[in-house]
Amino acid sequence: MAYVFCNPNPDKNLTGDCVVRAVSLLTDKDWETVFLEIMVCAYEMHDMPSSNAVWAKYLHENGFKRGMLPDTCPDCYTIKDFAEEYNQGKYLVGTGTHAVAVLDGDYYDTWDSGDEVPIYYWTKEED
Repeated sequence: MAYVFCNPNPDKNLTGDCVVRAVSLLTDKDWETVFLEIMVCAYEMHDMPSSNAVWAKYLHENGFKRGMLPDTCPDCYTIKDFAEEYNQGKYLVGTGTHAVAVLDGDYYDTWDSGDEVPIYYWTKEED
């Protein structure tokens, strides 16, 4: 289990596109393709692409299932904890304001977000 720097954004932007970066890693699609697919979903919903409802619908329509995580603060469960526990498979882990890809126990992001507190995750059974 480890933090891995990863930024599939073609312009190497560091903020505002965490969902697109994470979904790109989970689906093995390039950043542009994921961005466009989420934009189409946003257009159909008449909402912003950064809206949790938009990308949740996108993930659901692409075969992902959401799971909730327990609220255990003050000894909060972190992204590091999630990566250690869920060390097999591909997950998008959400904090409510940030999204991170977890692949086989490593978490991929543009910064070490391991101490952030996740509230849900998305996963997809392998085809």
